[in-house]
Amino acid sequence: MMVSAVLLLLGALTAVVAPRWLGRAAWPEREPVVALWVWQCAVAGVLLCLGLSMLLSAATAWQAVRGRLFAPAPHGVAEAYGPVTGGPWAAGTAVVLAGGAVWTGAMLTREVLRARARRRARRSELLVRAPLLPGEDPGPVRLVLLEGERPGAWWVPGAAPQLVVTTAALNRLKGRQLDAVLAHEQGHAVARHEWLLNCARALSGAFPQVRVFAAFRDEMHHLVELAADDVASRRFGRLTTALALVGLNEDRGVFGPYAPPEAHVPQRVTRLLAATPRLSPGHRLGLTAAAALVPALPLLVAFGPGLTALT
Repeated sequence: MMVSAVLLLLGALTAVVAPRWLGRAAWPEREPVVALWVWQCAVAGVLLCLGLSMLLSAATAWQAVRGRLFAPAPHGVAEAYGPVTGGPWAAGTAVVLAGGAVWTGAMLTREVLRARARRRARRSELLVRAPLLPGEDPGPVRLVLLEGERPGAWWVPGAAPQLVVTTAALNRLKGRQLDAVLAHEQGHAVARHEWLLNCARALSGAFPQVRVFAAFRDEMHHLVELAADDVASRRFGRLTTALALVGLNEDRGVFGPYAPPEAHVPQRVTRLLAATPRLSPGHRLGLTAAAALVPALPLLVAFGPGLTALT
């Protein structure tokens, strides 16, 4: 039960410290891809702490679970985790954590089903507004041009992904600005940002009071856009990408004194125009390696007594 308690404490500590540290740091704006990795490692660390604590608590409470959990382990490893007590604390902890795991799985399943339903609805709408012409081969990626008074471009993922552009965007964007917008949307597709956003929404929906999951959802929406902006700016330049963002969004009320507080487009444009240099390769490598230690630490804590018993 001691290892289970340590894991719970470690998970709570990670859930409190990680969002505060990342919220105060200035480097995520400069390195959104690294920041995405750090956030994923932090959330994975919290989930690992809870999952491993659930397993060890159940092994402490019930002999049947203990026998199955330690069946492949060498002799003496099970004893290193203490005897089966059958106490209410171990059983209660295991039941609560198991309920949380089931609830998380249900919310993730619901979010995936909702995302699929949204994709099907958008594809059905596209087939009505822009049907395939006789003999047309959509290819691996279909570029769809839609009549529209508002500039827009978006990516519809799936088995046959589609890149949609409105006629207003074609009229508004000049030179290579349209190429930058398309590169931005392709950056989302290549990095599978949709799955990351689905997971973030599922966790925050399952546990809205848990700060780390709510911050994970909010930051994912912001960081994936910055990462896609960087993909476009590396190919077509920061100024071209910034002008493309302005062209697409200047009619949406995101600029000016009455812009909604959740609008991040002005900050994205300012970031592109500022051209702040990236972190050094060594700094990026250090952050990446340090983040990888966050999910590794719960594993070390959980397997520590067993490894000690084998030495």
